[in-house]
Amino acid sequence: MFAAHFDCPGGPENLYMKEVIKPDPGEGEVLVKVSASALNRADLLQRRGKYPPPKGASDILGLEAAGRVAGLGPGCSGRWKIGDAVMALLAGGGQAQYVTVPEGLLMPIPKDMTFIQAAAIPEAWLTAFQLLHFVGKVQEGERVLIHAGASGVGLAAIQLVRLAKAIPIVTAGTQEKLEATANAGAAAGFNYKKEDFSENVLEFTQGSGVDIILDCVGGSYWEKNLNCLSTDGRWIIYGLLSGGEVHGDLLARLLSKRATIHTSLLRSRDKEASNGYQYYVQAFTEEVLPHFSEGTPPRLQPLVDSVYPLHAIAEAHRVMEENKNIGKIVIEIPV
Repeated sequence: MFAAHFDCPGGPENLYMKEVIKPDPGEGEVLVKVSASALNRADLLQRRGKYPPPKGASDILGLEAAGRVAGLGPGCSGRWKIGDAVMALLAGGGQAQYVTVPEGLLMPIPKDMTFIQAAAIPEAWLTAFQLLHFVGKVQEGERVLIHAGASGVGLAAIQLVRLAKAIPIVTAGTQEKLEATANAGAAAGFNYKKEDFSENVLEFTQGSGVDIILDCVGGSYWEKNLNCLSTDGRWIIYGLLSGGEVHGDLLARLLSKRATIHTSLLRSRDKEASNGYQYYVQAFTEEVLPHFSEGTPPRLQPLVDSVYPLHAIAEAHRVMEENKNIGKIVIEIPV
């Protein structure tokens, strides 16, 4: 089969499409013929040699896949059959013509949704769902500040906050991105490049601040985050785009607000810890997936920024590195 590959860590120019051995499904695994995958920041870090896959996972890039069931390993329960349209969050291996997935991690693709659209769901939406409900325990009426609001996770989080009857507030770096977040349902949005988002958030919330912060930026935002975090607020860190160093009295500021810091990385769990994944997948399938279909309001919608064929994956990486995308960059896999 063909798969995205790089021989040594480095820039996007190191990526190419290589013929590799097709995987065989093991005990309780399903073989999926992949039609589309999607690009994530983790792929960029792995290509640079800074984010290796967890133990037991494929070293092929790609944290999500959408396609059809092509084979069943021994011990499968019969839940899936050949030809079923499925999607999955993966620890790796999605940017290839075939991938094996534990049967409990597969999700049905919503009716009338294309593989391109479906590929934009697993990583972003499951991440946002897990952060909001299992880590942040969002409640109706709470205010949630979402950094990188026009990213895949950001746009998913906006809609999931609305679904939870809470209030999404975002930051983004361009007016175009802020408009996209408003279209997705953001109650307010602020350009972090042109204004102090913490002051704007405090003004919008009439001085009370936000109850939850979803933060993929890290170190450079710590003071502003604490400025606009409410008493007893939850600050959830799931990425470090600006690095992890903090210079200042973080703990005293945190203590003064009785605030808590939570951290989460879905991918860092090894293959043996997939039971946790399955719990999230089951809850997401039951509580959220129906809202991607017509007739189950409020309607949820994945946003696809652009589509690149697998042989042009280097260009897709360049676009993401330049932070140009609004929503998901999808990789179309050749037949």
